[in-house]
Amino acid sequence: MGRLFTLWGYIRRYKYMVALVIFLLILGVLDENSLWVRYQRQVEIGNLHQEIDKYQAQFDAETAQLQALETDPVAVERLAREKYLMKRDNEDVFVFMDANEYQIRTTAQKADSLPVTKPDSTGLRPQV
Repeated sequence: MGRLFTLWGYIRRYKYMVALVIFLLILGVLDENSLWVRYQRQVEIGNLHQEIDKYQAQFDAETAQLQALETDPVAVERLAREKYLMKRDNEDVFVFMDANEYQIRTTAQKADSLPVTKPDSTGLRPQV
């Protein structure tokens, strides 16, 4: 009982300091809108803004590529050669890739349908 009176006397003497410590504890970590939670949300918002910027840059690049494909036949031919490994009748194409890339491409080609084998306006045919 003596310790309880000692504690009560200490709290009465430093009541403003105790109130300030309790207030800072609630404000800092215990509340659902505490400073720690606000900091974590600010970090998450910053990460989301970086992700938005990344996707905006990707969108701009792909929009420019789409515009080039719609207007430039050379860009269409370049895409057909690089992505679909197409070639002209009088050409030989050699593709160098490591084993992992080869396995990824063959699995993707099995999953997707292969491009039409009929030549298009550029005269390119798929490589056999």
